Amino acid sequence: MSSSGSFFSFPNPVNDVAARTVATGVVLMGLAAAGLGWGWILIPLTYGFLARVACGPKFSPLGLVATQVVAPMLPQFEKLVPGPPKRFAQAIGVAFTVTASALWMAGMPVAARVVVGFLVLAAGLEAALGFCLGCKVFALLMRAGVIPEDVCAECNDISLRIPGLSSSSR
Repeated sequence: MSSSGSFFSFPNPVNDVAARTVATGVVLMGLAAAGLGWGWILIPLTYGFLARVACGPKFSPLGLVATQVVAPMLPQFEKLVPGPPKRFAQAIGVAFTVTASALWMAGMPVAARVVVGFLVLAAGLEAALGFCLGCKVFALLMRAGVIPEDVCAECNDISLRIPGLSSSSR
């Protein structure tokens, strides 16, 4: 499922069921950090986002649990979606968790909790509704020409996402 065999590869396509499972874990960890004041949770949360952006789920404890344990136990265990928008969304998670961690360490826990709150909101949309806010931003940036179309050909060509349908058969 990796786009290449390299160490720093990211899956393409991505199992959306596993991605939503990871998002559920992010919600739970974020709620513990913001709601209970457990700032230390920002460390593994930040590490997880960094690991997933760099290498996909293979070095992320939350990613491994989602892909290897939880998602396979679910009724609809695999729904494949393009990888680049999911990687972009994970990168936004890096920005939020690094910011929250820096704020927490700088003695600004209220500001850190607000940042984590926005992260929990975005992850909650993904977990509960399958709405990937970062993926929508990715699509808008592609439409605006900020992200080149060749970064995610399957994002613009539905025939690449539906088995048996190809551009030549239309």
